[in-house]
Amino acid sequence: MPKPKKRGSNHQRGAGGQPRNVQPFSDEDASIETMSHCSGFSDPASFTEDGPEVDEEATQEDLEYKLKGFIDLTLDKSAKTRQAALESLKSAFSSKILYEFVMERRMTLADSIERCIKKGKSDEQCAAAGLACLLCVQMGSGIESEEIFKTLGPVLKKIVCDGTASIQARQAELHSTMECLENIFTKAYQRDRDTNGVSSTHNTVLHISALLAWTLLLTICPMNEVKKKIEMHLHKLPSLLSCDDLNMRIAAGETLALLFELARETDADFFYEDMELLTEKLRALATDGNKHRAKVDKRKQRSVFRDVLRAVEERDFPTEMVKFGPERMYIDCWVKKQTYDTFKEVLGSGMQYHLQSNDFLRNVFELGPPVMLDAATLKTMKISRFERHLYNSAAFKARTKARSKCRDKRADVGEFF
Repeated sequence: MPKPKKRGSNHQRGAGGQPRNVQPFSDEDASIETMSHCSGFSDPASFTEDGPEVDEEATQEDLEYKLKGFIDLTLDKSAKTRQAALESLKSAFSSKILYEFVMERRMTLADSIERCIKKGKSDEQCAAAGLACLLCVQMGSGIESEEIFKTLGPVLKKIVCDGTASIQARQAELHSTMECLENIFTKAYQRDRDTNGVSSTHNTVLHISALLAWTLLLTICPMNEVKKKIEMHLHKLPSLLSCDDLNMRIAAGETLALLFELARETDADFFYEDMELLTEKLRALATDGNKHRAKVDKRKQRSVFRDVLRAVEERDFPTEMVKFGPERMYIDCWVKKQTYDTFKEVLGSGMQYHLQSNDFLRNVFELGPPVMLDAATLKTMKISRFERHLYNSAAFKARTKARSKCRDKRADVGEFF
């Protein structure tokens, strides 16, 4: 294997103590595995049938060198440099599977994230919180992720509950207990009774984020806890359907649909006393023709609430299909939709790649082990060389991960979800 080129001191501070010039993680760094520029495996770009094969080990080595530099830069004195390094790490973690690299440096990364949250301002705190999410996605549902959560949880909870912290930082760091989240979004219930700052746009955005995070956590709660939460909130949530903010109305509507789905799973004879009033509200939103609303907003609202109305009234869900490579996944219930939407929000354009290769996501969506197709099978399939290379890359990562586990003699760990 050719030796990597000698690296210079690219991460040194400039003259006069100026912030370092951080070169962000680019599409070139992500190579052909990056889904940000090949959504649905549809952009083979420069990867022609006659092009040269890529040396996976050399590419991985060069990438890891760059990532180590970004990790070092999260400790820089310059806030601008720290934030740029965090964003570059986020880009890499969302577009590639870096299990072995992350596992070896998980505590270092957690320490950097904690420092940036404590030391940074709004934008840096948001970037650090986003990186914390991606760190756990990379590691999967083992005890290592639980260790990271226990390390960062208190720091994140402190900011969530800190009324003096910036709205943006509090919105991005909603990774705490359900009680903490309830303390935030239930303030929106009292809008009509107390408008002293509660109805501000910034607070509404925060309430929406808290409600959606709470709803996600509800999907993995034990059934006895689910019943308690349904009893506590099902009669209060409809009040949010009258909110002036479109996104709050949609979040409340989708949460109601999910609560009805869970309630009927726990009790086949579930009965909601105010069903007639609720369906009347939902039908009005599903057919809203208010001339004062933007056309785009009206179309979005009508589309969402038609589905919500069918869920509440007819127990129906419009099944969606997600394609990634030769595989298909069907989203056939509100719980699965909420989970998918959350991961898509975190991973962005890297969602399809992670569905294909990330053991954790495949376990969450019950997709089974990553599909490893041999060269002969790939050639018989009508897919481009670019797609075949993606599967070869995934196979390389899987082999590396397996060898690492054997070397470390790492025992199987329990799931904590």
